[in-house]
Amino acid sequence: MKRLWIITCALLCVSTAAEAAGPTGIAFVYAPEMGSGVCTGGTPEKAFACAREKCIREGGNIPACKRIAWCFPARWSVDVFLQNEDGFHWHEFSCGLDSRETAAKVAAVQCDRKTRPYLRECMVTRFFDPDGKQIEPSAQ
Repeated sequence: MKRLWIITCALLCVSTAAEAAGPTGIAFVYAPEMGSGVCTGGTPEKAFACAREKCIREGGNIPACKRIAWCFPARWSVDVFLQNEDGFHWHEFSCGLDSRETAAKVAAVQCDRKTRPYLRECMVTRFFDPDGKQIEPSAQ
């Protein structure tokens, strides 16, 4: 009987820990020409608060650091740098994608000069895996 109780308790503990971890979302905050922040979390509130703090540390300020995107579950994400012919530049973020390959294809569409002939420059700056780990575009 004691053994059954121990096994039941162990299973409940593992199950509760897995539920607590649960799926993770990803939040993107951006302040043009100043900074950005990316964080994962179980709720939009927590992830956006963390991302806003990162944006501020990069030189943004509270009014400028705007919520850009939230995906739940996070899945794969991509950050694309774009610059127009006048020299203005910005970032576009896409998340919730099924694979890094899909994220790269989304970026290719964002950088398509046929649909966006005004672009001077466009490139992937970073990918994020489903856990929010940043991956450089050149990394395999």
